[in-house]
Amino acid sequence: MRNFAQILFSLKMKEVTYEGMTFEPYITAETIKNRIAEIGRDIVRDCGNTKPLFICVLNGAFPFASDLFREVEDIDAEITFVRLKSYDGMGSTGKVKEMMGLKENIEGRNVIVVEDIVDTGRTIAGLLETLRERNPAALKVATLLYKPDALEFDIKPDYVGFEIPKKFIIGFGLDLNGLARNLKDIYVLKE
Repeated sequence: MRNFAQILFSLKMKEVTYEGMTFEPYITAETIKNRIAEIGRDIVRDCGNTKPLFICVLNGAFPFASDLFREVEDIDAEITFVRLKSYDGMGSTGKVKEMMGLKENIEGRNVIVVEDIVDTGRTIAGLLETLRERNPAALKVATLLYKPDALEFDIKPDYVGFEIPKKFIIGFGLDLNGLARNLKDIYVLKE
């Protein structure tokens, strides 16, 4: 028999449908919030004296970056944004297209790239290569979601919210053709 908390959980989160596909609850907003707080504490511990520059990869990482940036309020930090695109619908296009570039000088700076998901690793590998050419003092990656079974590039993020299997997910910044980014929870495609 399910306990009261499980019943409340199932009542709160329901399936959602986008473009004819049904998604079921996967990670709750509360679980996400708690994990982001833990990552924030790790970053403060590791980078507290370095005045890091957070680079948020738009559009998907915006909710994660926003919450994470507020969790490091005890250190001096800055945030900026780049916009890249490598997905169309549910699949990777195989190419990273820079939509909006970095204007800040990162030479000698400690940089933390904030991503929503590291899937194949193509997007983050391309971005890291470009950033290394600008000679930062340190370059770290914080990702909300990490799919190690989907990796095609040798990428191991420094800060990982959740390791997940090779499944299609939406919510909390992750989208399906621009939709579902505003969901507070994360959902997985129903099989």
